[in-house]
Amino acid sequence: MSKFISVGKILNFHGIGGEAKVGFSKNQAEFFLALKKVFVKINNEYRPLNIVRSRLNKTFAIVKFDGINNVNELLPLKGCLLFVEEATIRENLQEDEFLIDELAGLEVVDDQDRKLGFIVGVLNNGASDLLSVKTNSKRICFVPFVKAIVTKVDLKNKKVVINNLEGLLE
Repeated sequence: MSKFISVGKILNFHGIGGEAKVGFSKNQAEFFLALKKVFVKINNEYRPLNIVRSRLNKTFAIVKFDGINNVNELLPLKGCLLFVEEATIRENLQEDEFLIDELAGLEVVDDQDRKLGFIVGVLNNGASDLLSVKTNSKRICFVPFVKAIVTKVDLKNKKVVINNLEGLLE
């Protein structure tokens, strides 16, 4: 069975021709506009929607789906999340990019392999991604996910090695 990952949400209609305003993750415009097919979850079932065309409009995309030709056909989908199969995401990842669910739960260690905590989530502050790390002292700290600080991501051994700069995890 395929695993699906959310890539956007139908926010509203755009005009009367069945086009949709779609919100998507920051910094993912190029990926989103390249999609030819997405899935919408209705009654716990993922149904495919083929994309005829898409374009950017400020902070959202305007998307025309195949077979949806007016507002009335689009309105039942308003508010629905859009998904792609995990394989679609994976084939578009760069060498140093990861899925959030791959990082969550990984142990965080320093370059001497001393355990510092574990990743509980990933946030984005607009400039970079931030690893949300629960430290050994049970505090939550944010670590910029940049090469100067995160020196290695080892999915096989479920570890992230960081350059533990003074004050980073205090």
